[in-house]
Amino acid sequence: MNRICEVFNIKFPIIQGGMVWCSGWKLASAVSNCGGLGLIGAGSMHPETLEEHIIKCKAATDKPFGVNVPLLYPETERIMDIIAKHKVPVVFTSAGSPKKWTAWLKEKGITVAHVVSSSIFAAKCEEAGVDAIVAEGFEAGGHNGREETTTMSLIPSVRKATTLPLLAAGGIGSGDAMLAAMVLGADGVQIGSAFAVAEESSAHPEFKKLVIALGEGGTKLALKKLAPTRLVKNSFFEQVDEAEKAGKSPDEMRELLGRGRAKKGMFEGDLNEGELEIGQVSAQIKNIRPVKEIMSELLFEYQAAKPKVQKDGFTF
Repeated sequence: MNRICEVFNIKFPIIQGGMVWCSGWKLASAVSNCGGLGLIGAGSMHPETLEEHIIKCKAATDKPFGVNVPLLYPETERIMDIIAKHKVPVVFTSAGSPKKWTAWLKEKGITVAHVVSSSIFAAKCEEAGVDAIVAEGFEAGGHNGREETTTMSLIPSVRKATTLPLLAAGGIGSGDAMLAAMVLGADGVQIGSAFAVAEESSAHPEFKKLVIALGEGGTKLALKKLAPTRLVKNSFFEQVDEAEKAGKSPDEMRELLGRGRAKKGMFEGDLNEGELEIGQVSAQIKNIRPVKEIMSELLFEYQAAKPKVQKDGFTF
């Protein structure tokens, strides 16, 4: 049996990333109902809002689902208490040390995965006792590692650094890419951008329309003095880009960013002044579709790619 499927008790080794302003209970439950693992994104939720989403997700699916918790979140303790209270089976942690919460979560029977951007941090995850690792290349949307390592370079390195079940993330939006990641050493994939524009995503319809119209080069890594973040090249991005080129200080960058920029853009639909986070793979996404269609296509492409690789292979 596939190791990711075994760890998370799911049918297919496909995890939907817990994205801010996109990953509510509707998206998470839809992915879980299709045999993957849906994640609720706690990073954009107050604790009370997260609790509501967990309750609704449990009512919408009898399959495993999880919550993604950025550990820099100011109300992490309340978030974790709510997760434990409602017996959420899986937690993905990110943006912090896996040592802080892994043991606490596992004591409560919760399966834990942690997101990393380097093989060094992957090894620390194994020391911390996590059940699985997500290795995310800098093609990914949203917050990224400072190393700027691509997924194709990162996965083999992480595979050598750890024996744990490994998920590849960043730039994966097709069954072909899923197969490629697994050939490189991953046991499964975490997919964000393709699900961010699903019908069940809580992102604003205008944001989804913008994403499917993006071409190559439509996003770029920015805000490097704060937390490197892949953004759509809109008016806000241009302001950030100019400020970074002018050598503005971290405090000046924080003032420019302000509060609620991501909500303004991705959830409320301000495509000019909002912070719009999406991955490079957005250039390949051309439709807004239900999760069921996205999952079916991923699995069909994956199965179709396997014999093609064997057929077109070469020998010395």
